[in-house]
Amino acid sequence: MGRHEERHEEFREFAATRGARLFRTALLLTGGDWHAAEDLVQTALGKAYASWSKVRRADNRDAYVRSVLVRTHLTQRRLKSSGERPASELPEGAYGDGDPALRVALLQALAQLPPRDRAVLVLRYWEDRSVEQTAAELGLRAGTVRNRSMSALAKLRDLLDGDRESLTTI
Repeated sequence: MGRHEERHEEFREFAATRGARLFRTALLLTGGDWHAAEDLVQTALGKAYASWSKVRRADNRDAYVRSVLVRTHLTQRRLKSSGERPASELPEGAYGDGDPALRVALLQALAQLPPRDRAVLVLRYWEDRSVEQTAAELGLRAGTVRNRSMSALAKLRDLLDGDRESLTTI
């Protein structure tokens, strides 16, 4: 097997083992839009494949590709070149196990946050990244991540306030 085939196979293995996790992150970043999340993962993996020789030398390939995913999402949101909009209702069975009412409420609230605030919350609390890791992936300062986290969580609490009692008694 030649070097090109080895790199190709290495990327295929990476994409196969990390694709589902990248999709979950993309789904949260897109506010629950299944198709936009699929497109986002496809675009991020395409970019990673195009520069695989650089990605494979990274200390943390997962963080590198996740950073590509988040930055691609933020760039797409800024450009707003697409006429696609998130659906008002989420497809049934799209999120697996867990309380569907809680997931729907959380996804709807996340969708109402600005993209950068959503990205900070997803990386910090869903992906369980440190402030420093989140800052590095988003190209921000650690203090900015802390401030955005606090303000985004406050917005999220306000958005969920009407559902808080029903969500906590389930």
